[in-house]
Amino acid sequence: MSSNDSIPENVPDIENLLKLDPYLKNHEKEIQRRYGCFKSVYDKINQFEGGLEKFCRSYKNFGLHVTPDNGVRCQEWAPAAEAMYLRGDFNDWKRVSYPFKKLDFGKWELEIPPNADGSCPIPHNSNVKLVRFWNPPANEVYKFKYSKPKKPENFKIYECHVGVSSEEHKVASYSHFSKNIVPRIKNQGYNAIQLMAVMEHAYYGSFGYQVTSFFAASSRFGTPEELKELVDNAHQHGLYVLLDVVHSHASKNVLDGLNQFDGTNACYFHDGGRGEHSLWGSRLFDYSQWEVLRFLLSNLCWYVDEYQFDGFRFDGVTSMLYHHHGMGTGFSGDYNEYFGMGTDTESLTYLMLANHTLKKLYPEVVTIAEDVSGMPALCRPVSEGGGGFDFRLGMAIPDKWIELLKESQDEDWNIGNIVHTLTNRRWMERTVAYAESHDQALVGDKTIAFWLMDKDMYDFMSMLSPMVNSIDRGLALHKIIRLITHALGGEAWLNFMGNEFGHPEWLDFPRVGNNESYQYARRQWHLVDDELLRYKFLNNFDRAMNLTEEKYRWLGSGPAYVSWKHEDDKVIAFERAGLVFVFNFHPTKSFPDYRVGVDVPGKYKIVLDSDAEEFGGHKRLDHNTEFFTFPENYCGRQNSMHIYIPSRVGAVYAKMD
Repeated sequence: MSSNDSIPENVPDIENLLKLDPYLKNHEKEIQRRYGCFKSVYDKINQFEGGLEKFCRSYKNFGLHVTPDNGVRCQEWAPAAEAMYLRGDFNDWKRVSYPFKKLDFGKWELEIPPNADGSCPIPHNSNVKLVRFWNPPANEVYKFKYSKPKKPENFKIYECHVGVSSEEHKVASYSHFSKNIVPRIKNQGYNAIQLMAVMEHAYYGSFGYQVTSFFAASSRFGTPEELKELVDNAHQHGLYVLLDVVHSHASKNVLDGLNQFDGTNACYFHDGGRGEHSLWGSRLFDYSQWEVLRFLLSNLCWYVDEYQFDGFRFDGVTSMLYHHHGMGTGFSGDYNEYFGMGTDTESLTYLMLANHTLKKLYPEVVTIAEDVSGMPALCRPVSEGGGGFDFRLGMAIPDKWIELLKESQDEDWNIGNIVHTLTNRRWMERTVAYAESHDQALVGDKTIAFWLMDKDMYDFMSMLSPMVNSIDRGLALHKIIRLITHALGGEAWLNFMGNEFGHPEWLDFPRVGNNESYQYARRQWHLVDDELLRYKFLNNFDRAMNLTEEKYRWLGSGPAYVSWKHEDDKVIAFERAGLVFVFNFHPTKSFPDYRVGVDVPGKYKIVLDSDAEEFGGHKRLDHNTEFFTFPENYCGRQNSMHIYIPSRVGAVYAKMD
């Protein structure tokens, strides 16, 4: 066992949880029970597997491996199989020439000696069954050159999909992304990337969420060595690299997936209804099985060890946490919804093990939960009885923006409700805020830019065309929606590739319904690079927003203090990280000499202004103006100052030394 792997206590430090949230007192026994389940599995790993580190690096033994003498050794788990054979290009796909030997506990083993000339019996890049055998010569193995960046305290995450990263009508490669997109991301002021669809999936249109081979980086984008080079290049640019990991479910494919691997429905998955996700059409893991835990925990360590990923965004956590998978459940906030019989203890135990494992073996790793339910303590340490995640996605935020844009007139927007949505998160459990992600970019939905400007984006985004009202409104609201979400919505920020400049079209992968077209499975970078188009204004603002945050670090600071939310004026004011943020969402009214509360006295100046000329605004604010506070208590703040805040504008003020 690694010296880094400290043994968990027999009972969680629940007192700290209760200080943060006294309402958890009523569920103390349940939290302790859950922790006991985690501790029981952890103790068995140490007792029977020689420690956590050995168990979680079982990928070194399972699967296909080249032995020191250049032979091949293969080990698999298929408890219900009566016989196993290896076949592929190397043996002309003969069925029975290489039989496995059956071991205890449902394991099978095969050893193939080297060829007479000392070469490997399975040539590099061979097809074996329906997977590829990767064993390049030593001189072709990519060697990492750059050290990992320090874990950011102010995550600004660029969510991206390698395959759609090109302008061309094709599947883009790891190499293309590394060379062309990584520099763009760095220039935009992001400090982390989140790679989607890396885990191998047979169906491209699944966006990588129907995984068929967990221990394989998708070959449609290139080779494993090219993925390593991509990660290394991101590290060279100072970017932290997150992997979108899918351990919530798996493809139901039988021929090229885990489903019925040993001929039964219950090998890696639950049998019967519990093993099927009715909406996703996929199989659900049985986390109570020892070898499933070995498989999934090893999978996480393999991606860190082999590809040098820095962290993980766990997909479908809500589905894992509950027997109902979040379907047909509104999550009212009643704690009984989280601590009753609806919670899947076995899934939660796996997540606690995964987070404990990663934090102990790789202290700099960060994990993010895609959870819409708001499960209490999910983002608190395992030692406290929590789930161990560092962040959860603020999934209610984009839903709120789409709801407003789809169902309400601007003058009817409820300012108090907007503030509530942006600030409604658990104390001391960090949230990744985002206005939109890949979900809103997919066909069937609309991005914020498309909700705002729709078909007018095709006719009036040129600087040579008139500034029509729809484009003027769209540019203005796109900027302030993103800024207020960035500044008020969480402790990290996320944006999906292309949304930063208001990409005009949805994402739609090649399929029968669109004649297998790549028309929408790409990103049109020329739009933002063209100086004659107005997309550049949104892009400029996105960069300025990130760079301003990098200077003042509001994401890494405590929550904002909202001092003002006025329904008639549609004005919101708050302070965070020593900055004063003021937003005017009113469609027509501008306010001269508007009074806002300020806690720290002094002289303030504008450091970011959505109405600036370089952001396509109307240039109504004078950045040379100095704003002096008055020692008059206002809105719960010790001081106040008067500003001019035009309609549909967001401005950030910083105290001058």
